[in-house]
Amino acid sequence: MTTTEASRDVVFDEIAGMLRKVLAELGVDDVEITELTSFNEDLELESIDLVTLTALATEHWGEPVNLAEFLADKDLDEVIALKVGDLVDFVVAALARAGG
Repeated sequence: MTTTEASRDVVFDEIAGMLRKVLAELGVDDVEITELTSFNEDLELESIDLVTLTALATEHWGEPVNLAEFLADKDLDEVIALKVGDLVDFVVAALARAGG
């Protein structure tokens, strides 16, 4: 396993944990989360839930992982189609740019 794969796995696990926290606050438990899981269709998250996820990501990784900016650059259809793997890709790239 390469460092990138290991880092990607770690980022996925961290994002999945954040999503489980958001979902638990909504009373949703035992949801399977994969990289192909969509935020809208599979998890039924609304924009306010993405705001919560953004806050958790910023708290965890800091400013280099600017999820709010990432989402703001997308049109509505892109946000609706967003999958967990898309967010993992963004975080891995942002951390690489920041050197961490």
